[in-house]
Order: sequence, then C-alpha cells, then structure tokens
Amino acid sequence: MGFKKMLASLGAGGASVETELAEVNVVPGGVVQGEVRIQGGSVDQEIQGLSVGLQARVEVEGNDQETKQNIEFTKQQLGGAFELKAGSVHAVQFGLEIPWETPVTTIDGTQLRGMNIGVTTELAIARAIDSSDLDPVNVHPLPAQQAILDAFIQLGFRFKSADMERGQIRGTRQRLPFYQEVEFNPPSQYRGLNQVELTFVADDRAMDVVLEMDKKPGLFSQGSDTFKSFEVGLHDYQSTDWPAYLNEWLSAVGSKRNWL
Repeated sequence: MGFKKMLASLGAGGASVETELAEVNVVPGGVVQGEVRIQGGSVDQEIQGLSVGLQARVEVEGNDQETKQNIEFTKQQLGGAFELKAGSVHAVQFGLEIPWETPVTTIDGTQLRGMNIGVTTELAIARAIDSSDLDPVNVHPLPAQQAILDAFIQLGFRFKSADMERGQIRGTRQRLPFYQEVEFNPPSQYRGLNQVELTFVADDRAMDVVLEMDKKPGLFSQGSDTFKSFEVGLHDYQSTDWPAYLNEWLSAVGSKRNWL
C-alpha cells in the first residue's frame, strides 16, 4: 500500500505536491521507491528544482543542554528546472538509496519510540518559498543486526530505549554525522551492570558493533563505562554463536559488582 501526503499549496493559485511511497518498509542498503506528482495551479510557474532525501531527528548536546535537530543525511535531485503550466501534472518516479548506516526504527514489528526517519520532498519555485514534507519509513534490521539483537534477548536483556545522537564514534567506519544507540536493561546474572548500549555502524560488506557497558558504582567507587567493539560480516555472521560470544564479554564486565 502506498503512502500519500499532500503538501500545502505554494501561494495563491500555486502548485501542490503529492509524494507516494510504493513501500514504507525498508532495510539499510535498500531502496525506497516512490513517485512525486506536482499539480499545477491556476498560473504558470517556474520550477527551479525538485528533490527527495532522508531526514532523521537527532539529539544534539551543547551548552549543558540537549536539543533535537532535523538532519537530512542523503539527498537526490529529480531533474532540472522547468516550467509548470497551469493545471498540468508533472510526475517523477524515484528510487532513493538507504545508506547502510541508517538507524533501525522497527524491531520485530515494534516501532522504536523516538526513532523518526522519513523521506523529505522539497520543491523550489521562483518567487515562492521551498515546500517540504516528511513521509515516514520503517527501517528494519539487516539479518546480521537481527542476529545480534536476538542474542541479547536470548541472554535475558530487555529493551529499554533508543536514540540518535549527533557525533562520531572513533575507530569505526562511520560516515554519517550521527549514530544510534539501542539501550538494554540487563538480567540479574549481570548484576554489576546498569545498562548496555548497542550501536551498529555498517557498510556494504560488514558492520562495527560497539557495546558501551555501564558498570554500577561500588561503596567507595564511582560507576564506570567499559567499551567493546568488534566487526561482523554481513554475509558470514551465521558462523558465530552470538549469545555465547556476547556472554563472554558481558560476564567479564558485569557478572560481579565492584564493591570497593
């Protein structure tokens, strides 16, 4: 089923734009197909440009406060300038590639709260403001990502929350200006842990998996963060027992609480 949303008309008697997505469920590295239809108004108008892109709503920290910012992280121009005649319809089909690093917004059919990613449509018209809108998409995990997520569930971890943060994770293949953190609450056997944050940074061959393990404080010591990162191939991930692999690292950090 397609997803349709009408943009507001641009000025009195101006054009309007409708974007229809053929499928709203996508995966990183995939393509979202759609069509943009521009309906001419009561007067001829000069169209300066038409584009589609992907936008995420990201947390930005600064000046001791946290704010939300819309970041367009990929963009595709759909043709050049042209004249739109009054009453005419101009339709453009597109295939917009989903970057491999795109954060996951849906896990096992459940929408992750606060994960807002969608297709933007932007129309530039002479002597009129740009018009843009956001058509949400559901980004599902790659099979290799799903294997890691399933391993956490098998170990008894419970999903807590997810967010997207502006910044860079050093030592990874990250290219986008932001990254996602998926937070889990640990089961009782990892009694030394407060929570674990999981980040995927993928390309077309493999992905970096980054774990941030938040250790509980002791009687005379503060809590601390321990980081672990490793590479997972997108096509050979099935050769590893991921629950056993993750348990080895998580147990080393969180099986005991440091009381001193």
